[in-house]
Amino acid sequence: MKKLKFAIVGCGRISYKHVEAIINNKEEAELVAVCDVIEENAIEKKNDYISKSSEEFNVNIYTDYKEMLEKEDIDVVTIATESGYHPEIAINCMDKKKHIICEKPMALSVDDADRMIESAKKNNVKLCVSHQNRFNKPIQQLRKAVEANRFGRLVNGTARILWNRNMGYYHQAPWRGTWELDGGTLMNQCIHNIDLLQWMMGGEIDTVYAQCDTFLRDIEAEDFGAIVIRFKNGAIGMIEGSACVYPKNLEETLSIFGEKGTACIGGLAVNKIETWKFEDGTENEEEDILRAQEGDPDSVYGFGHTPLFKDTIDAIKEDRAPLVSGEEGKKGMAIILAAYKSRLTGMPVKFPFNNFSTMDMVNVEKINK
Repeated sequence: MKKLKFAIVGCGRISYKHVEAIINNKEEAELVAVCDVIEENAIEKKNDYISKSSEEFNVNIYTDYKEMLEKEDIDVVTIATESGYHPEIAINCMDKKKHIICEKPMALSVDDADRMIESAKKNNVKLCVSHQNRFNKPIQQLRKAVEANRFGRLVNGTARILWNRNMGYYHQAPWRGTWELDGGTLMNQCIHNIDLLQWMMGGEIDTVYAQCDTFLRDIEAEDFGAIVIRFKNGAIGMIEGSACVYPKNLEETLSIFGEKGTACIGGLAVNKIETWKFEDGTENEEEDILRAQEGDPDSVYGFGHTPLFKDTIDAIKEDRAPLVSGEEGKKGMAIILAAYKSRLTGMPVKFPFNNFSTMDMVNVEKINK
């Protein structure tokens, strides 16, 4: 099968990981176009790709993704723009029969996520949401332990994201922390770990209750949030997310507790097993696992983009759903939207719930009707 032709739309903070993932899958993928409304960003991304790939490529530059779609022969579009623009770009690309890898969150409303999922089905294309931490080796080990029922009855799981995002971070890109294009620390910083928590705990949600507030950062959305989830299997999930930790990032951890097992994963990007104890474990299992681990990645983005892109390439070739399909990508986003709704109403939110958007956070009357 010929190489798949990739285009990147949005050449900001995370896009270097898309470049890296395409290069690392160079036997099956090549970058043919980059697009950003700021042309200098697109030029920088093109040069980044060419310098790192050590091969000569013709990578074309655009400031209008619709023009790019008309002029280029593209198989896959990766979307790394401001979050609020994801649905429109993705749907327009899928209507042109392009497969999609979309950065998290896939959308900022339930309806928009559903429209993206429906568009992928209608156009018979693959939609992948970039929850790359699912591909971390320790996370894969943890998932296998859950599937093998090594925990026995699941009791509770916790996700803690205790980071520092100062005002320089928000000033660097003024869309951050806005209800229209982003959301707060739960939607931006915490969604990866929330996705992992629900994936491990069974995925099916009964209720979500949350308390959130804006303590230290001059932004519209929250800089701290706490969520309690009751899963349909009876287990409880707890999420603590902060952008206010002094003076720098403290931890990102995922812990799962069950009748017969305890596991905790930390590291820079939930990439290191810290505790691994099971009733059916061998004497040296935990010691062997801890000794065999990789070092930390270069950033909190982790190692996962390369295998996520590989999985999407394979999904296209094999005509199957990617591991993080649109349906899967919606789950963590829906928990956060339910948390926002709970913040407004002061009540737990029962699943499933009607459409809700981050923009409803500035329209309290709509929620209280």
